[in-house]
Amino acid sequence: MSGSAGPAGASKLKSISEREFEVEVFQSELPVLIYFSSQRAAASARATDAEVESLGADLEGKLKIVKVLIENAPTLARQLRIQQVPMFMVFAGGRIVDGQAGALGKRALRAMVERHLPRAEGALKVDEVVELQKRGAVSVVDTRDAGAFARAHIPGSTNLPAEEIETRLAELFMLGGQPVLYCRSGDKAKELAAKLIGGGTEVSFLEGGFLAWEAEGLKIERS
Repeated sequence: MSGSAGPAGASKLKSISEREFEVEVFQSELPVLIYFSSQRAAASARATDAEVESLGADLEGKLKIVKVLIENAPTLARQLRIQQVPMFMVFAGGRIVDGQAGALGKRALRAMVERHLPRAEGALKVDEVVELQKRGAVSVVDTRDAGAFARAHIPGSTNLPAEEIETRLAELFMLGGQPVLYCRSGDKAKELAAKLIGGGTEVSFLEGGFLAWEAEGLKIERS
């Protein structure tokens, strides 16, 4: 996400014109969240701006965000039938794939864009892991240390600390099913999965890690 800093309190969101829309949106390699607003609503839009900016910081490199002021893009607003602001649209795969009106918070915006974001190889969401577990298609592997595993872990998971996995690959595949690695927040398991996949070892990882599992209110086990 880019844009000039501007005066204190000014929005850091990149504002584009109709002429820039094709390049900034249609030619973007990333999914684009288009935020339609109005100059007349500048004061009341500050809270929404802050939510959008926070989302952009969280998803930097995965999502592009642009702001369109309808006064500067009347033809575009008419073509897209923008009847109220704020209005959000998601552009991905060469077309508008979602849209919602109203002053949305970061959580609602993330839910709207998340399924359109590029995913790392081997990435699985919580609901996908739950379904695969039911079918016996995966073995869930906790890559945290033994202490963290003992305090709380995903039911049915096996503890293989990250620093030991590369020397214990035979154990990993004796578990049965595709190994799904997880850590606390997902970042370390993602890195480990990428390294193993790069070396020819087929594994997956849980996006968001144990925190994402807990956030869904799913059952956990303690040792």
